[in-house]
Amino acid sequence: MPDRAQVTMAVPFMRAYCNLLVATCHRRGAHAMGGMAAFIPSRKDAGINEQAMDKVREDKEREAAAGFDGTWVAHPDLVAIAKVEFDTILGDKPNQKTVLREDVHMTGAQLLNTHIEGSSVSAEGLRSNVDVALQYIESWLRGVGAAAIHNLMEDAATAEIARAQMWQWIKHGQKLNDGRPITKEMYETIRSEVLSKLNSPEKGRFVEAAEILDNLVCREHFIEFLTVPAYAYLDEGNR
Repeated sequence: MPDRAQVTMAVPFMRAYCNLLVATCHRRGAHAMGGMAAFIPSRKDAGINEQAMDKVREDKEREAAAGFDGTWVAHPDLVAIAKVEFDTILGDKPNQKTVLREDVHMTGAQLLNTHIEGSSVSAEGLRSNVDVALQYIESWLRGVGAAAIHNLMEDAATAEIARAQMWQWIKHGQKLNDGRPITKEMYETIRSEVLSKLNSPEKGRFVEAAEILDNLVCREHFIEFLTVPAYAYLDEGNR
C-alpha cells in the first residue's frame, strides 16, 4: 500500500468502489451520496486556499460525472463549489437515479487493486502518518471528533488508515523507496522526533496519544479499532 496521501478517489480501487456504489444505489432506487472533500479553505494563505478550492472542484466534478446524486464537504465555504459542479450535470433534475450505470461490472479483484502507478512508501509518508495520527488521537482525547490538521479536516478514519498502514508495513517488512526496511525502531525514532515538536507541558494530551499509537502500531496482533484501547484514557467527563 502506498502512502496515505497518495490515495485519492482517482486510484483504481477507490474509483471501482465509487462506480459500484452508484450502480448499487440506483438499482435499488436509493440516492448515491458522494464522500467528504477533506480540504478546507484558508483565510490566511491565498495559495493554500486556491489549492483547496481546486481540489474540491476536481473531486466534485468527478462525483457528479460518475452519477452521484449529492455530496458533502468539510466547510460551508465549499458548498458553492460543489453546487456548481452538480448543477452542471443535474440541471433542473433533483437527482440522477435514472443513471443506472449498467456499464459497471465490478469484480472483487478490482475492488482490491491497490496498485498505483509510480507510487511508493516514502520516509515523508511514514512521518506524515505518525504526525497526523498523533495529532488526531490527541484531539480525540480532548473530545474533538473532527480536527483541522494541515489544512485538511480529519476524523477517526484518517488515524485508522495511518496506524493500520504503519502496522502493516512493520508486520510485512515493507521497505521505503530508498531501500530501508520499515521497523519498530524506525517508527519509534520518528514518533519521538514528531512528538518532541508537538508536545509541551501546556499542550494537550500528546504523551497519552503516543502511548495509544505505540500500542496500535507495535503490537504483534492488529487491534480492530483504535478507539477500543483509547477509551481507557478518557476522563469520566468526556464519556
